[in-house]
Order: sequence, then C-alpha cells, then structure tokens
Amino acid sequence: MKRPILIHPDPRLKKACAPVSEITDDLRALAGDMLETMYDAPGIGLAAPQVGVLNRLIVMDCEKDEETEPAPVVMINPEIVAASDEVNVYEEGCLSIPEQFAEVTRPREVEVRWIGLDGEEHKAAYDGLWATCVQHEIDHLDGKLFIDYLGAMKRQMITRKMVKLKREKARA
Repeated sequence: MKRPILIHPDPRLKKACAPVSEITDDLRALAGDMLETMYDAPGIGLAAPQVGVLNRLIVMDCEKDEETEPAPVVMINPEIVAASDEVNVYEEGCLSIPEQFAEVTRPREVEVRWIGLDGEEHKAAYDGLWATCVQHEIDHLDGKLFIDYLGAMKRQMITRKMVKLKREKARA
C-alpha cells in the first residue's frame, strides 16, 4: 500500500528514530509499503520517518536503468561501520523536499551493517550512488536532512519553498 510522504518542514523528520527490537509482520508490511511508495514516487531511497514511522528502517534501490532488474534492499537498524577518507559530491534530492536539489559531499565508500527482514545480520560495502543513498537514508534516521549540509541561506530558501508548497497542497 502506498503511503503519504511527509514534506519538510515536519517535526517528525527532525527526530532521531528508535531501534527496531523485533521483526514482526507489521514491520514486513511497512517495508513492502515503503518500497512501493519509493518506486511510485519515483525515488531511490526512503526512510521510515518519511512515512511518519519513527523506527530505524530504510529501503533503497539505486538500479535506475530500466534494462536492469530492480535490486531492493531493506535495512533494519543500519549503521555505518567504516567510511573512506575519499569523498564524492552528488547532487542530492529528497522525496520529503520535492523538486529541490543541492550538491552534498559525503564519503565515497561506506561499509554498512544491518539486520535484514530474515532476522540475520548483514554487512556490505557501497560506493558511488549506493554509498550516497545509504548515507542519506541513515541521516533521516538521525533526524538529519540533506539540506542540513547546506549554508543557512540556501537551507532557509528551500524551507520557505516547502512551506509554500505545503500551503498550496492544503488548499487544493
């Protein structure tokens, strides 16, 4: 089931999320809903707080080529355990900050540990777009948005645009 995506500013997007203590059918359903919502948006990543659930759960799939099979990843309680000194700059966007993009500098490679829906611990190294995406989504779990990496004026300008967008949507 597609879920509505919260739009910044929303206080739930600025809260640190609670760790998931057990994998339940509700959690599996949430992960499925989040993947459906992400693909429909369309996006390459989505964190639980973006759909109003303050738990440490993210989904992502950076395979954007239509010729390539989707490669969905569901991460419960993800954490970055290593990051490269080398950095990448990507123009990032966010489903909670529609149609706004800015360059963000992050480590080029990261190693991530998480629990899968199978209840097992997983670990993987990511680079390029996948590394940027997983860092962006984990930031959401800590109440951090990509605009928090920007200067105050640019961040305020984007926030004002989002306030206006929310006002317009409320009237529609």
